[in-house]
Amino acid sequence: MRRRLFVRGLAVTGAGLTLPVPLSGAATARPATAAAQAWQQVAAPGGREAAHLLAVAATGPGRAWAVGEQGRNGSTLGTPLALSWNGSAWSPTDLSHLAHRGGLRAVAADPGGAAFAIGTNTAGHDQLLAWDGTTWRETDFPGRGEPGTRLTDVTSAPGGRFWVSGRHGDRAGLMRGDGTTWRWCRPLPDEAAPTPSGVQVTPGGEVWVHGDIIARWDGAWTVLPRTLGIRAAVTGLLPVAHDDIWLTGFAYGVGGPPGKPPGVTLEHWDGARWTNVKSPFTVGLLSGITANATGRPDRISGWDFWDQKRAHYLRWDGTAWVSERGPETPSTYLPQAIAPIPGTDGGYWSVGTTSFSPYPPAQLRVERFV
Repeated sequence: MRRRLFVRGLAVTGAGLTLPVPLSGAATARPATAAAQAWQQVAAPGGREAAHLLAVAATGPGRAWAVGEQGRNGSTLGTPLALSWNGSAWSPTDLSHLAHRGGLRAVAADPGGAAFAIGTNTAGHDQLLAWDGTTWRETDFPGRGEPGTRLTDVTSAPGGRFWVSGRHGDRAGLMRGDGTTWRWCRPLPDEAAPTPSGVQVTPGGEVWVHGDIIARWDGAWTVLPRTLGIRAAVTGLLPVAHDDIWLTGFAYGVGGPPGKPPGVTLEHWDGARWTNVKSPFTVGLLSGITANATGRPDRISGWDFWDQKRAHYLRWDGTAWVSERGPETPSTYLPQAIAPIPGTDGGYWSVGTTSFSPYPPAQLRVERFV
């Protein structure tokens, strides 16, 4: 199963490891970024140390939500964290009414203003949260609180619908709803199918799940062949068409010393096979991928081991993925999610944290492409 980056990179190599400091003087060629627009840091309210944002969603330039966790210390879980954007500033959301542990790990919103997030309560049961205009409230859904029910990701779809990936009745699958009524679709055909960690809907309405399994739901399941690498994780999937799918992630490979950094995973499905795609950097990870307004590939967020003080985004120029750098930071920026800003000329939000490891003094970081 895909694990969220702030924790999952260490879950592969062992909790508590930190990456070695890059060798001084390492040279890296940097292609020029697109003119006029650029990535800029946006002030974010401070959370308790070891704070990180895991997901972000926007309905326009004046409304966005970001969720994550604060107060984590290695394997000791922290508490949920949520921010909202009002068009001029990010502000913290009071979650004191939620009996939750760990972070909120996914968020989605539709143009009508409905928004949903996913978290886990102190009893260990996954919860679906609805935005009530001021804060997040638990909402009911089939299988809530039952053994064998898990929720991993949520996304919005045309027509005011939402899709949730997860597990119900101890079978992997999808739940869909209109914001009020929810129901589970028929589960994946293989009873042993792993729980998908993410869900994506194309502009045309196709629904895909990804993680340790990649499959399309259109009333029936179509599972794509996929062989995961050694100690690998899938962080994003962008289905453009049945024979045009992009996949991002990272892999640690076999062996290596403590603190070994991961290697970038960037692959493309052409309808018959997965092929590796050249990335401007190879040591580090890609944390997410998003499309432009027409559903074509546009941006990837990433973390470059050899230049940790800036996010390393990738931009599709029509034939290849090229570098697009974020502003320099005092320490490190690990972007964990990227999302488009509807109603703008190619605007994006990027959210994450200032450390690769889940320990203090990691803090929140937010960037915007405008």
